[in-house]
Amino acid sequence: MSELISAGLVDLDLSAETKEAAARSLAERMVASGRVTDLEGFLADVAAREAQMPTGLDGGIGIPHCRSAHVTEPTLAFGRSAGGIDFGAPDGPADLVFLIAAPAGGDADHLSILSTLARHLMDEDFTGALRSATEPARAAALIRGDEPEAAEEPAAAAEQPAEQPAVPVQEPAPFRIVAVTSCPTGIAHTYMAAESLEKAAEAAGVELFVETQGSAGFKRLDAQLVADADGVIFAHDVEVRDKERFAGKPTVDVGVKAGINRPAELIAEVREKAERGAVTAPAGAAAPMDQDAGAADGFATRLRKWLMTGVSYMVPFVAAGGLLIALGFAIGGYAINKAPSVAEHFVWTESASWAALLFQIGGVAFGFLVPVLAGFIAYGMADRPGLVPGFVGGAVALTINAGFLGGLIAGLIAGGVVRAIQRVGVPPVLRGIMPVVVIPLVSSAIVGFLMFLVVGKPIAALQKGLTDWLSGLSGANAIMLGVLLGLMMCFDLGGPLNKVAYAFAIGGLAHPNEGSLKVMAAVMAAGMVPPLAMALATTVRGRLFTKAERENGKAAWVLGASFITEGAIPFAAADPLRVIPSAMAGGAVTGALSMAFGCTLRAPHGGVFVVPLIGQPLLYLLAIAAGTLVSTALVVVLKGLRKPSTEGPAGTPAADGSQVAVAA
Repeated sequence: MSELISAGLVDLDLSAETKEAAARSLAERMVASGRVTDLEGFLADVAAREAQMPTGLDGGIGIPHCRSAHVTEPTLAFGRSAGGIDFGAPDGPADLVFLIAAPAGGDADHLSILSTLARHLMDEDFTGALRSATEPARAAALIRGDEPEAAEEPAAAAEQPAEQPAVPVQEPAPFRIVAVTSCPTGIAHTYMAAESLEKAAEAAGVELFVETQGSAGFKRLDAQLVADADGVIFAHDVEVRDKERFAGKPTVDVGVKAGINRPAELIAEVREKAERGAVTAPAGAAAPMDQDAGAADGFATRLRKWLMTGVSYMVPFVAAGGLLIALGFAIGGYAINKAPSVAEHFVWTESASWAALLFQIGGVAFGFLVPVLAGFIAYGMADRPGLVPGFVGGAVALTINAGFLGGLIAGLIAGGVVRAIQRVGVPPVLRGIMPVVVIPLVSSAIVGFLMFLVVGKPIAALQKGLTDWLSGLSGANAIMLGVLLGLMMCFDLGGPLNKVAYAFAIGGLAHPNEGSLKVMAAVMAAGMVPPLAMALATTVRGRLFTKAERENGKAAWVLGASFITEGAIPFAAADPLRVIPSAMAGGAVTGALSMAFGCTLRAPHGGVFVVPLIGQPLLYLLAIAAGTLVSTALVVVLKGLRKPSTEGPAGTPAADGSQVAVAA
């Protein structure tokens, strides 16, 4: 096994002034040593990890890190800055910077080495030795653990007078805590939080056992330890795995950086909760979409997260089912929807039978859309107990022809009912059967009753009205709807508004008519514009973009042609005030033209690969081209207006290696 760090990966005079420049300087050393194969790709992965959560720690430490496909072996580069670099730590800039690079499939041994380093960073003697090191080789040796620790004075103990045997005293059992730490990459913060909590527990006279859910996997705490624990601490930024093990105990649930920066407070808080008997109910673990919700998040924010949970789980069914249906149409024609069941009639040598098979498989997949939508909205609200009533409510919505609107309402009702049941106090003897029997039974009965007899019929009538409105769209109304859908598709490039517009279009495909097919065509066309425009802009005016953006532009051609709007996100993240308005303008033009041309689409996905299924295909491609040209022209003009300087606020490198300011 080669060394994790060598003298060539150490810079004791790091001159970078920003965290981006520091990461680049240290990453260049990794490239030179053959540890990183693609500098820009690796830095993009580092930046993506940094965007999730700042990597600055108290004590003047910065630990930018990521797992990347561009890393050949686990590697660490170290830089020491005289002026300090802001990595977002509460106590100020960092003078010790550790860039940790792990392969996407890094093995457990190497990741264990990285976790050991993370723990050492909490040791003041270790960081002090690094600050005083004068040679790169010595710093590298310290990090590897080659430097022997200073020996303790051997005679100190001998000089002390012999102590008299103490009279045994029965001391009370210490307070016992179990903790779980985890972070998005599971490399550094996970283990640093564990080390910090362990030190604080030792100082407080508390027994603490930590389960680190890191990249190298995790060893589950012994069930008896969990059962005997007096309190629980979760210091995490990703979902705690098997969280239900810890239910029914006093619990403190915080982000991983709180575990690093204020462990003593967390221990005191969980002890205080234990003293007043505050515990979590067995089914009371935070729902997946509530785990990162802040105290200030209002109902509207949480509602958006719940709905997006349902949509995100539904989209794979849309893609699979919709494309299978599209293939069936492409092979067998539009009359294939009247073919008999392939279970009763299938001729291996007839293309019509294969077309019918694809169409009917796609139809089965499409039949899951509403139940999956409802089930996972409820899951987002109430975790796994919400799945059964959510799926039941979604199936009822299909039965009464309430469609997607019915699925949305059913999911929200199911999640609300389960959350209400979870708040009911039950005797300890019944807690074991609550999530398996009681909650699914009671919640499904309530949701079914409400959907069949109370809210179902009004929702079905509203769904029918929406379908009729879409079928009657024409003229200026259709064009304005195309503009609106185009703006929504391009505003957040795969975010909530984009998903709302897409879900609206998919809902129309459940009961297809001329209007709903036009809406589907307009939505897909507008969603293709942003990545195609960025690809074209990097081709015609490459000097306005960084090298990394020009590389992303090559991939954006394929992403845009495949209707993957997210292909424009790297450009929007780097320059949102120019890219997003340009994309929205082009999307609005394309949406309007698609509706005006009367283009239709029976497939919910596929981009240019489903052109044969598009009504008015040449005009459809013209609409996409027009929007792409508008967006390209706008982004080129807006980027051309900014003034180049030797170093801008964001330190964005220009194509010639200079720095370009990113003006607001």
